[in-house]
Amino acid sequence: MPLFNISDLRSRLRTGQRLLGLDPGRKTIGVALSDVGLMLASPHMALKRGKLSVVAAEISRIAHTQDVGGLVVGLPLSLDGSFGPAAQAARDWTLNLSDMTGLPAAMWDERLSSSAVNRFLIAEADMTRQRRGEVVDRMAAAYILQAALDASITPAAEE
Repeated sequence: MPLFNISDLRSRLRTGQRLLGLDPGRKTIGVALSDVGLMLASPHMALKRGKLSVVAAEISRIAHTQDVGGLVVGLPLSLDGSFGPAAQAARDWTLNLSDMTGLPAAMWDERLSSSAVNRFLIAEADMTRQRRGEVVDRMAAAYILQAALDASITPAAEE
């Protein structure tokens, strides 16, 4: 299945379907869900990064129970915006995940998402390093998904 831009992915959804946001890290994958109105992203959970078949099965389960119609996966562009080896690996992973789950996918620039979430958790929530480690992945997924949702709102969608 090809990758879509976020607006095209959004337009493919049936009324009431959600988007699932993913922030694939080295050890864990942050997971976030949109609301059915595609206005708000919320942290959902973190999955242990492992064999893609196991991850795909869990994402398929979530998609089925939450009526998810597509995936938004973080794209780790270089700080200068270039498409480097990490971005290529993420793209390949996303294409394979999309094929295995049968869900269409879009990728969204995730530069500095974890840093932004960590700054927020330190400044606003006064969280310890250990507690931040427990929530940062799923909050980063919500941060990425929220940015994609905000960017894909059309004037017709706002009415």
